[in-house]
Amino acid sequence: MGFQIFTDSAANLPTPFAKEHNIGVLCLSYCMEGKSYQCPDTEDFDYPAYYEAMMNGPAITTSQVTPEQYMEQLEPVLAAGEDLLFVSLSSGISGCYASGCMAREQLLEKYPQRQIVMVDSMGAGMGEGILVTRALEYRAQGMTAREAGEKLEALKKNLCQIFSVDDLMYLKKGGRLSGASALLGSVLNIKPLLKGSAEGKIVPFGKVRGRKALLNRLAEIYRERVVNPGEQLVAISHCDCPEDARYLKEQVLSAHPPRELWVVNHEPVTGSHLGKGGIALFFLGDEDVRNI
Repeated sequence: MGFQIFTDSAANLPTPFAKEHNIGVLCLSYCMEGKSYQCPDTEDFDYPAYYEAMMNGPAITTSQVTPEQYMEQLEPVLAAGEDLLFVSLSSGISGCYASGCMAREQLLEKYPQRQIVMVDSMGAGMGEGILVTRALEYRAQGMTAREAGEKLEALKKNLCQIFSVDDLMYLKKGGRLSGASALLGSVLNIKPLLKGSAEGKIVPFGKVRGRKALLNRLAEIYRERVVNPGEQLVAISHCDCPEDARYLKEQVLSAHPPRELWVVNHEPVTGSHLGKGGIALFFLGDEDVRNI
């Protein structure tokens, strides 16, 4: 028996891909100048204007998916007699997973015969998105929602999420950065290296001088830590810095070409915590890869 796959918009999946594979996407929200917005279509969004507004306007705030949103979008699937699997934004940086678990408990009371599997990706952006694509593969192999969830729980330990920003201000203001003091006092043109930790938090793990050195260092980590690249999807996301993304793509392809390589704009909600110039690389490595 098959199952429906859901995630949230922080997974950064291209909208055409999500529609093609019938992936349900619950949208997080962002607020600018007192107005709340969502990004239901990643292809129809003015990213340059958005990041320009971030730099020149008031602070942007964000909102997680609520239990009510989960209930509204998941219940029709259960009522139709289908099971479901939800891959969520990391509990280390958001309350989305907790909201989903609250909704799950209420829904199971009404639909006790159904499987509702919640997976805390311990990731964000395409780190979360890569797990969704694996869920599609597991479903195609005939697994149940519970079996696919168990596979994802094991796989997420191998997920490498490394990135950098031009300004730590956005991460610090949003409370998304742990151990920020390690990078305080950096001099001009020092670029921080950040990662998703084993606990699903954002932590610094180094710094380099200059943008090109940063991109080369990201590629070097990929070259050293990727496992079975020819069997996996690798992803690069960026906050309005397409030339840097193209350069990093070239470095990845020249190191170890993956089965697929996606380059995507970083969606606006999680992108608001990175700011213009943010760039990230996502791939699967060994079980110790989060401890770079």
